[in-house]
Amino acid sequence: MRAAIHIATTRLSSCLRPILLLDLVSCSPRQFSTPRRLICSAATKASDGGGGGGRSGSIVAPPVIEENFQKIDVNPPKGTRDFAPEDMRLRSWLFNHFKEVSRLFGYEEVDFPVLETEALFIRKAGEEIRDQLYCFEDRGNRRVALRPELTPSLARLVIQKGKSVSLPLKWFAVGQCWRYERMTRGRRREHYQWNMDIIGVPQVTAEAELISSIVTFFKRVGITASDVGFKVSSRKVLQELLTKYGVPEKLFGRVCVIIDKIEKLPIDEIKKELGFTGISEDAIEQLLQVLSVKSLDDLEDILGGAGEAIADLKQLFSLAEKFGYSEWIQFDASVVRGLAYYTGIVFEGFDRKGKLRAICGGGRYDRLLSTYGGDDIPACGFGFGDAVIVELLKEKGLLPEVRQEVENIVCALDKDLQGAASTVATALRDKGQTVDLVLESKPLKWVFKRAARVNARRLVLVGKTEWEDGSVSVKVLSTGEQFQVKLSDLE
Repeated sequence: MRAAIHIATTRLSSCLRPILLLDLVSCSPRQFSTPRRLICSAATKASDGGGGGGRSGSIVAPPVIEENFQKIDVNPPKGTRDFAPEDMRLRSWLFNHFKEVSRLFGYEEVDFPVLETEALFIRKAGEEIRDQLYCFEDRGNRRVALRPELTPSLARLVIQKGKSVSLPLKWFAVGQCWRYERMTRGRRREHYQWNMDIIGVPQVTAEAELISSIVTFFKRVGITASDVGFKVSSRKVLQELLTKYGVPEKLFGRVCVIIDKIEKLPIDEIKKELGFTGISEDAIEQLLQVLSVKSLDDLEDILGGAGEAIADLKQLFSLAEKFGYSEWIQFDASVVRGLAYYTGIVFEGFDRKGKLRAICGGGRYDRLLSTYGGDDIPACGFGFGDAVIVELLKEKGLLPEVRQEVENIVCALDKDLQGAASTVATALRDKGQTVDLVLESKPLKWVFKRAARVNARRLVLVGKTEWEDGSVSVKVLSTGEQFQVKLSDLE
């Protein structure tokens, strides 16, 4: 007897070991308020056919885990969002506009992993984005990050495709991005971003079309030029200014990052940060004075008309007239964008009341691909977040109430007809119609309330008498019209 107990105990112990090991590996002790107690019961069953050689084995029940969890916070992590059905309908409405506009302009959709190699986002020093990364080392000891933007991933994919794709590329994406930053109105730690990019076109016509696509989106959702505008400049303006005032080219990236904060920080703080780069006080004063210029003619008086910056900007404003959005754009020398990879024209969408941060922004990035080891290809694009535009639409009273809509509610009038109701639902779905099938026995009063809640177009009732004849009763809810129809004729 003792030997049998010892054998059973040994088998039970060997059964528990992998369970306990897995339990320790996959769970952190901090998850639990009290120690865990794992109970595994086993019944040992042996048969030797009267003492002969036969098989013996043990049947071990699944482990029963008794845990005392601390009550979890039911809110999502700070700066993130849940999307309940009503929120998801609104998000789908917005994303559909993003995608429809992109397709109107002949762009193809792409996507990339949310998780990327950390190096993809930290190649350029001095950018604010480096300090905002959600980054960590994975189990393979690789440094990875949740993407804070989409453009570097796009560049990686273009390099990967190489000569297998024909230029120009016109691609768009709508993807989730992550940045650990201070939250303000319209700024979260996760957001979705609409990007449109043109790869392989060096002319300003590319930037002009991109701005036209954003204007098209605004018009579709009811935003006008009196609500929103675009500040336009060129990185080449700043380059020419720095050259004019004897500032070394190596400081260009750092200066861009500082100038990008010009509307976010007091001017004395901007001067202090520029001073830390080694620029003289006199050069800083002259630089800031020129960056306050809001007229292209005034800028031309300062820089002369021979530079690329003035030529590019003049062409853009000329094209804006041809595209029909000249009233939407204005020159602003202080616009440089904070990301280091921009090389030419840059632009930002802003609300004219000044209550919100930038709605969207973009520009030319002709030298981004070489940063990752590829050959440089002319490129430009923009990013357009979902959070700020929703705030603007709310403020303007333009945010629609996107209600659930179902074409049919199918209901069995007798529990024995539930199978028949399933047949009716399948027949309608096969014809491409949406169906909310009532899955349990419910009174008609409940069914009518359900129909109103989901905005059903009609109610299809499966009754005993009608079904014996191969028919169903149909009630059109908008008119009250009611009729019987054969299932084969139900459209």
